Amino acid sequence: MLLVLLVFVSYAILLSAVLARAGHRSGAASSRGAPRSHPSRILIVGATGGTGRQLVMQALERGYLVTVLVRDPSRLQVEHAHLTILRGDVLDGSSVEAAMRGQEAVLSALGHKQFLHPTRILSEGTRNILRAMEKHGVSRFVCLTSLGIGDSAGRMGLYYTLFVIPVVLPFYFWDKSRQERMIEKSHTEWVVVRPGVLTNADKRGRPRHGDRVGSFFMTVRISRADVADFMLDQLVSDTYLRTAPGVCW
Repeated sequence: MLLVLLVFVSYAILLSAVLARAGHRSGAASSRGAPRSHPSRILIVGATGGTGRQLVMQALERGYLVTVLVRDPSRLQVEHAHLTILRGDVLDGSSVEAAMRGQEAVLSALGHKQFLHPTRILSEGTRNILRAMEKHGVSRFVCLTSLGIGDSAGRMGLYYTLFVIPVVLPFYFWDKSRQERMIEKSHTEWVVVRPGVLTNADKRGRPRHGDRVGSFFMTVRISRADVADFMLDQLVSDTYLRTAPGVCW
């Protein structure tokens, strides 16, 4: 039994090390704190997920003209004069290109629940987004990934590092690491946002954020509402330009 435990812990530590090397490793931002012009038309991908819905609602509250690309529009259940809902799949390049026309920025909250087998949904979907952005001259890209990747490896706490990620989410996190590297190599003005464990709690405002956010011991959490608020802030700030800040309470 002890041998099995040692093998499992070794596997979990090895996976964390691999994710550390595979994901983005942040350097200094190129223009920290510089103000940006305010985009008016934005595309949100992954809008039917918990964080995606928060992005849509908060973006509309901020006065953006919002377009969403969703496979099943009935799942969004949001109506607004400034909201355009397009049916399509992020894995279909032509759908993404059609949605990208006329946009000024993109926010991605892509996710899925296919945890138990290898997948490239996140990385391939992001590849299509980046290609369409380049084709249509859209520069700003804010993308949701997670703590536990790149230089944030281990920062979701021991429970996630030693159990949840290696047992439940290894394929999911490996695809997230590919997603981050793909974004890193792009020519976009990107910001990768890495939250802790997501909750449905109310927005608190002013979460902790930065390069060293998280904990190697305790599980760190944050509400989807606070993550959406932080992601929207990145549309008009260069504080974290081409870096991957963590964000949690």
